[in-house]
Amino acid sequence: MKIVLSPNPYRDKGLKTAQAAMRILNNAQVETRICLPFPVEGTNIEFPKHVQLSSMEQELPDTDVLVCFGGDGTILHAAKDANAYGIPILGVNLGSVGFMAEVEQSELPLLSKLAVGKYSVESRMMLDVAVKREGRTIYSDLALNDAVITKGAVARVVEMEVRSDRVPITSYSGDGVIISTPTGSTAYSMSAGGPIVEPTAENIILTPICPHSIINARSFVLDHKRTLTVRVKDLSRKTAYLSVDGGKAFRLRGGDQLQIRRAETKTHLIRLTNRSFYEIVTQKLGRM
Repeated sequence: MKIVLSPNPYRDKGLKTAQAAMRILNNAQVETRICLPFPVEGTNIEFPKHVQLSSMEQELPDTDVLVCFGGDGTILHAAKDANAYGIPILGVNLGSVGFMAEVEQSELPLLSKLAVGKYSVESRMMLDVAVKREGRTIYSDLALNDAVITKGAVARVVEMEVRSDRVPITSYSGDGVIISTPTGSTAYSMSAGGPIVEPTAENIILTPICPHSIINARSFVLDHKRTLTVRVKDLSRKTAYLSVDGGKAFRLRGGDQLQIRRAETKTHLIRLTNRSFYEIVTQKLGRM
């Protein structure tokens, strides 16, 4: 068995947690590699000289499990790499909340279960996100958490029309809109007043951000078979941006259409404990 350990170096200072995990897994006769989830060239981050770092590109093709050390952002970043090879992900929480992480830092000995197959794999729905401009697809990505349209820095509202399978369902005028998966329902969507949905469900959740009308302040929970279309209205003297899973913002123009549907790809998360989703929600939200 081969496991890649992927620590966020900003969270795991000196890669101490990753090294502790490596010792546990090596003692269980598991082959391990340490690969950073993103490049750190040009930063002042220093690593222990005895730690050998490999590249994801080199190691993932024959990897059985990817273990991420950080917050949910680290898992979101790693998901795209792991999904390309169908590799399940285990999250070790080094962040503040970490709804997707299965293991807390104090629970590292649980990693030995991986060596003997004492774990289950949970599938999570993803979203296929595309921007259409004048009939052409000019941007596409996959989202495990959400796709978010927000206004620019200038304090002007963004006006949007929303359709489900070409049928008008609502319009929003405000700071933006969040289209999330059930996994993402406990992230930005929840902060904006959206519903909490069980992460293994298959729904598309639409939540407005600071809507300027009480009438249209509601969220929608749609069936996974729907195709959702959000059309951005005239943006003269305004700006709007799209961000997928908190990634780099893509600037939108008036008339652009964001099309969202369930992706064929799924993210696979490893479960090592018997904690229920509701137990996790109660525990995590109690910290906030």
